[in-house]
Amino acid sequence: MMGNRSSATEFCLLGFPGSQELHHILFAMFFFLYSVTLAGNTVIIMIVCVDKRLHSPMYFFLGHLSALEILVTSIIVPVMLWGLLLPGVQTLSLTACVAQLFLYLAAGTTEFALLGAMAVDRYVAVCNPLRYNIIMNSRTCIWVVIVSWVFGFLSEIWPVYATFQFTFCKSNLLDHFYCDRGQLLKLSCDDTLFTEFVLFLMAVVIIIGSLAPTVVSYTYIFSTILKIPSASGRRKAFSTCASHCTFVVIGYGSCLFLYVKPKQTQAAEYNKIASLLISVLTPFLNPFIFTLRNDKVKEALRDSMKGCCQLLKE
Repeated sequence: MMGNRSSATEFCLLGFPGSQELHHILFAMFFFLYSVTLAGNTVIIMIVCVDKRLHSPMYFFLGHLSALEILVTSIIVPVMLWGLLLPGVQTLSLTACVAQLFLYLAAGTTEFALLGAMAVDRYVAVCNPLRYNIIMNSRTCIWVVIVSWVFGFLSEIWPVYATFQFTFCKSNLLDHFYCDRGQLLKLSCDDTLFTEFVLFLMAVVIIIGSLAPTVVSYTYIFSTILKIPSASGRRKAFSTCASHCTFVVIGYGSCLFLYVKPKQTQAAEYNKIASLLISVLTPFLNPFIFTLRNDKVKEALRDSMKGCCQLLKE
């Protein structure tokens, strides 16, 4: 416990409750998910870069999305695994806590911006296919990605700065497996109500703002697909959007539960579950969503596997 008005210079992560045996089971499970996440998303990045059939805007954005998924999960999971492996609480310095929270939020915001761009890309591909190559040219795609990354990292500077301006004098124990903003605000002796409201408004603008073009795009996409006379044509058109649509539902759903709420200091159990969905489950599912439901990616993977097998035989 800290002094009455002294601020914590380090934080102790309580992590998950339960026995050491349970922690070892959780470690094995999360380590497996993390390993598959790294391998799967790395494979996607590699085949997008190497295979010429995937040199199109959709897969260019997918490569950056996979890189963001690796970043998001690598910011959180290694620290969580270390805490599960060692007995007792895990200690993080104030600097490490600031860095972790900033990178986590910045990568997540970049991902939202990129998902919105991918929805617009699918809209142009389905609703305006004759002008697709003109509208979504390489220069446009590069600028979209640059703006997404810059916006993501710049937009989270003030929220993180404002969070760590408070005096954390109640305790230095965080009931979480990473430096969660809501749990940090619980430790403050200051009045955090106004800041929490501003953070809520910013979350609404960022999440709903990036979700709006997705909703509008898919409204037009579904309307166009339903007008296609043949069933095979409708199925083919929908298959180009199914992976992105599935990922949007999972990604936005979990983030809406975690961040778009007026009271940031939510129950620790609620925050842990939502955080696990964002930092562990969604990055893990990403490679499966975009490979099992995408014929071009599956074909590129099969050809890559054949090439590797031939090299090994020689």
